[in-house]
Amino acid sequence: PPGDSYGVLPRPCRALVLLNPQSGTGRALDDFQAVVQPMLAEADIATTVFITERPHHAHEKVRDEDLSQWDTLVVMSGDGLLYEVVNGLMERPDWADIMKKPLCILPGGSGNALAASINHYAGNDHVAKKKLLTNCAFILCKGLHTQMDLVSLSTASGKRCFSFLGFGWGFISDVDIDSEKYRRLGNARFTLGTLQCLAKLRVYQGRLSYLPAGPEQGTPPAPRDTQVPITNGQAGHVPPPVGTDAPGALPTDSLLVPLCQPVPAHWTVVPEEEFVSVYAIYQSHLGTNLLMAPAARLHDGCIHLFYLKAGISRVALLKIFLAMARGTHLDLNCPHLRYVPVRAFRLEPRTAAGIMTVDGEALACEAVQG
Repeated sequence: PPGDSYGVLPRPCRALVLLNPQSGTGRALDDFQAVVQPMLAEADIATTVFITERPHHAHEKVRDEDLSQWDTLVVMSGDGLLYEVVNGLMERPDWADIMKKPLCILPGGSGNALAASINHYAGNDHVAKKKLLTNCAFILCKGLHTQMDLVSLSTASGKRCFSFLGFGWGFISDVDIDSEKYRRLGNARFTLGTLQCLAKLRVYQGRLSYLPAGPEQGTPPAPRDTQVPITNGQAGHVPPPVGTDAPGALPTDSLLVPLCQPVPAHWTVVPEEEFVSVYAIYQSHLGTNLLMAPAARLHDGCIHLFYLKAGISRVALLKIFLAMARGTHLDLNCPHLRYVPVRAFRLEPRTAAGIMTVDGEALACEAVQG
């Protein structure tokens, strides 16, 4: 589509594959060798496979290694490993250049939200498991890549991280973390986790504020076929101020004021302060069977903010989750569910209750903005 710029991987191509053999049902390495490797060989893509042995192993490798010998970095795992890779790259002094190197996700976890989203943006039918892996490997073989937004998140304790999928608090994050013990079930772990969290439905108190995406932020048409080098880690298309930063300094959060100050006057503060869940997602899919933000695109400069207000019944909540498989949850017109496209948000929990997640990884519960 006009306005989307594409690049193409060189031929022959050299790929560094970062693979977590423990992810999902533990089949990532077998699936890579059986499904992906023959396709890549035929497409003239030479691979170096790096198998992670512990948490943060991939983070350290991409942060410290000379990556110039590879044309693309391929992550074969769930979304958690890509989160490590993105944040490892953003810790490099040359992050601004290295983030132009194309990244590829191949689904090897139980939560494969980005892979499902890219499959959706490419216009493919909704698929899961081996079919989704084959589709994503085929996108890599074709070698077409485009840009993707990153969201910069900062917390009250001073942590700064970069996120490609979403930030959550409350019910959805509880499901994600509580169901971790069922990871061998693959995607079914989330169904089981949802039922368990429904049984003990909790309410979370806090203040949610956001900067609405103005009408000038029109959602561009869907890219047809996409793979992702990641742009400057700035949500929206706001370049960092020129000449103010030392070389290698991270991009400036130009839409945010420090967490110790009230949000700017032109922001919206949600009147309710009791929530079942808050989720800020930037891709279409929250999981292979959850089409949460049908309007989302890779490079729309938008954070798709959903929140569920307290008072919703278990039945209504279950209906929303069942409808989300088809992306029709907003058509239910549930009075407790709100959706707003935003450019920035802030969440201030009243107490440190509940789990926060970024790209499916747990965070300490504290004030956060992005």
